[in-house]
Amino acid sequence: MAATDIARQVGEGCRTVPLAGHVGFDSLPDQLVNKSVSQGFCFNILCVGETGLGKSTLMDTLFNTKFEGEPATHTQPGVQLRSNTYDLQESNVGLKLTIVSTVGFGDQINKEDSYKPIVEFIDAQFEAYLQEELKIRRVLHTYHDSRIHACLYFIAPTGHSLKSLDLVTMKKLDSKVNIIPIIAKSDTISKSELTKFKIKITSELVSNGVQIYQFPTDDESVAEINGTMNAHLPFAVIGSTEEVKIGNKMMKARQYPWGTVQVENEAHCDFVKLREMLIRVNMEDLREQTHTRHYELYRRCKLEEMGFKDTDPDNKPFSLQETYEAKRNEFLGELQKKEEEMRQMFVQRVKEKEAELKEAEKELHEKFDRLKKLHQDEKKKLEDKKKSLDDEVNAFKQRKTAAELLQSQGPQAGGSQTLKRDKEKKNFF
Repeated sequence: MAATDIARQVGEGCRTVPLAGHVGFDSLPDQLVNKSVSQGFCFNILCVGETGLGKSTLMDTLFNTKFEGEPATHTQPGVQLRSNTYDLQESNVGLKLTIVSTVGFGDQINKEDSYKPIVEFIDAQFEAYLQEELKIRRVLHTYHDSRIHACLYFIAPTGHSLKSLDLVTMKKLDSKVNIIPIIAKSDTISKSELTKFKIKITSELVSNGVQIYQFPTDDESVAEINGTMNAHLPFAVIGSTEEVKIGNKMMKARQYPWGTVQVENEAHCDFVKLREMLIRVNMEDLREQTHTRHYELYRRCKLEEMGFKDTDPDNKPFSLQETYEAKRNEFLGELQKKEEEMRQMFVQRVKEKEAELKEAEKELHEKFDRLKKLHQDEKKKLEDKKKSLDDEVNAFKQRKTAAELLQSQGPQAGGSQTLKRDKEKKNFF
C-alpha cells in the first residue's frame, strides 16, 4: 500500500476526542519560539538597480546602522554581484543579514545581457541548497541559507515609464525571487507626477506579465494592512542616515534649500510602509515563499531534467526508489551500449591497425628483397672486377719478371764481346 493511501485512510479515520485534563502540548508554540530565538534567523536581500539610486543608503536606513561598503563607479565593464553578510542583534533576537548589490547594473552601452549575472547568482544559491539537501549526511540546521528572500528593485524616478532594461530584468526574475518594486529618490519628482508614475508602472507591469510580490491576505491578522499596502505598490522611498532636529526631536531627513524631507514621515514618502511590510510584518512570509514557491520550482525543474518524475506514463504514483531504479537501469543500459560500441570501435581499429602493419610489413619485405638482390648484383660486379684486376696484376707481374730476366742477360752478353775484341787487337799488334 502506498504511503499516500495510508495517510488518506488515517485522515479519514481521525476523530476529535475531549481531554480529561491538561496534557501540555499547548506549549508547542512557546517551544518553537524559544528554539527559533536560540538558533537565530537569516534574511537575504537582493538590491537591483542602476548605480547612484541610493541602494546602500536605503539599506543603512532600513536597518538603522552603517554597513561597510565601497562606493560603486560607473566604469564597470560588466555587472558584478557583491555579497556581504552581517550579524545583527535586536533585543534577544539574532539576525544574519545578507545584502547582495548589483554593481555596474545599467552602466554598459549594451545592456542586453545585464540580467544574466543576476539570474545565474540566484540559481547558484538554489543549486547550493539543493546539493546540500541531496546529501546523505545533511546539516541543514547549521547550513547558512544564502537563497534570496526579497528583491528590492530600484526604479529610477524618471516620471515617465519603465525602461526596457527594467521590464526585461523583472520578467526574468519574477519566477525566481520575490520582487518588491520601489521608486528610488522619490523626492526628485512632485506628488502629482509620483502618483501618475506609480499608475504607469503598475500598468506596464501588468501588461508585460511581470509578477511582483503581493503581500499575503489569507491571514486575518494581517489581511487588512497587507491589502491596503498592496495598493500602494510600488513604494516611493527616500533614504538618509543624517539626523536633523525638527521641533524637539532628531529625525532622519534630507535638507534642501526649499525645505526638509523627513524619511519616516508617511506624508513625505513610503519608507515606513516599506519597512513595515518588509521587516515587521512579512519577513517570514518572504522566507516561506522563497522556499515553497521559488525554490520548489527550481528543484522540480532540476529533478525533472535529471529524469525524476512523480508519476509513470500511466499517471500512477512513482516512488523515488522506482525512479532511481529506472534511471539506474537506463544508465546501465546506456553504459553497456556505449561499452559495446567502444569495444566494436576498438576491434575495428585493431583490425585496421593490423591491416596497416601487414601492409607495412609486406612493403618492408619487398624493399628488403630489392635491396638484397641489388646487394648481390653489386657483389657479383665487384667480384668480377676483382678477378679482372687480379688477372691484370698477374699478367703485369709476369711481364715484369720477363723484363728483369732480359735485363740481367743483356750485360753478360755485352762483356764477353768486349773481351773478344781486346784479344783480337793484341794479336794484331
